[in-house]
Amino acid sequence: MGSSELPGYCSFTKAIEQLGDRWSLLIVRELGVFGPQGFNELAGGLPGRISRSVLAERLRRLETLGVVSRGNDGGSHPQYRLTSVGLGLMPALVSLRGWAETWLPDDPEMVEREPAIVVRWLAQRVDPERVPDRQVVLEFRILHCPGQRYWLVVHQGSEPYGCLTDPLLDERRYVYLEVAVATLLALARGRSSMADVVEDGSLTAVGAPDLTSRLAEWFRPTEAVEPTSR
Repeated sequence: MGSSELPGYCSFTKAIEQLGDRWSLLIVRELGVFGPQGFNELAGGLPGRISRSVLAERLRRLETLGVVSRGNDGGSHPQYRLTSVGLGLMPALVSLRGWAETWLPDDPEMVEREPAIVVRWLAQRVDPERVPDRQVVLEFRILHCPGQRYWLVVHQGSEPYGCLTDPLLDERRYVYLEVAVATLLALARGRSSMADVVEDGSLTAVGAPDLTSRLAEWFRPTEAVEPTSR
């Protein structure tokens, strides 16, 4: 059965078509958090830069959908406010914000800008008593960023350490990990476990089967460590 046959699919599609642009949900959030506002207040309060013509078009669309209403409230300029329909969106926006704070990196570019910090966080996630009794190199390759690689050397009973250059050990000791920036940061900061990202396919591992099959065991579970800051 295709997804278009699932219950609620049409409603979901309509919501994305009507509200899935850059500004509509930001307008809803602004009015939901700060209350009724005039056009100029909205134009100045929204994050980023929105042209007046785009703001006017989005407000008209939200009015048509019944999400926003407009009234004067006795003043000289109309005020925009959320209707009960618009207020019904706020719990979904709060959930979306919570998801983003947990799973989306605050600054994806920090992996490239300050890789030593990310590698150090990764090293803190390793349980040195559960890794192999010989040196093993984990080579992290960043998806869609050719040449962006980082290395973590683990050895039972020793503190793991990160490298920004290849340690050039025996090839048989390497496990090659391919991972997106967001997944790497979630793993490094203890928001995801190695077991989770391997299971859901957001991290793939290539290497000797006796190493790749035990990879998840080498990292502490998410609740067991809180990475330190700089």
